[in-house]
Amino acid sequence: VQLVESGGGLVRAGGSLRLSCTASGNIDSIRIMAWYHQAPGNQGPGIQRDMVGSITGGGVTNYADSVKGRFTISSDNSKKTMWLQMNNLKPDDTGVYYCNVQGVGDFDLLYGSWGQSWGQGTQVTVSS
Repeated sequence: VQLVESGGGLVRAGGSLRLSCTASGNIDSIRIMAWYHQAPGNQGPGIQRDMVGSITGGGVTNYADSVKGRFTISSDNSKKTMWLQMNNLKPDDTGVYYCNVQGVGDFDLLYGSWGQSWGQGTQVTVSS
């Protein structure tokens, strides 16, 4: 399974962006899809990616406190696509956003008894 993110860019504080993540390859079922944020300068061994939000295969969403009320996750399992609508963006939202999918199928990696894949990331820059 390969994941491709798109929709990143440069925006002023208070602006909006809509990120997309589309999966290709064989997916029998989706356990959960999530967006992760990697802050600038956070690279190398032990890099940290913070989960921004997630949506289960059944459509249940969960968000980090920092984005509640500003970000909305949606998905279309039939299209193997997930979106992240980002409103009222803040400079602290700057970073690379990664898509992660866990489920059953031809995934690259394992997460417990589930397969998982990561996208290559899309850059979001919010200017003050």
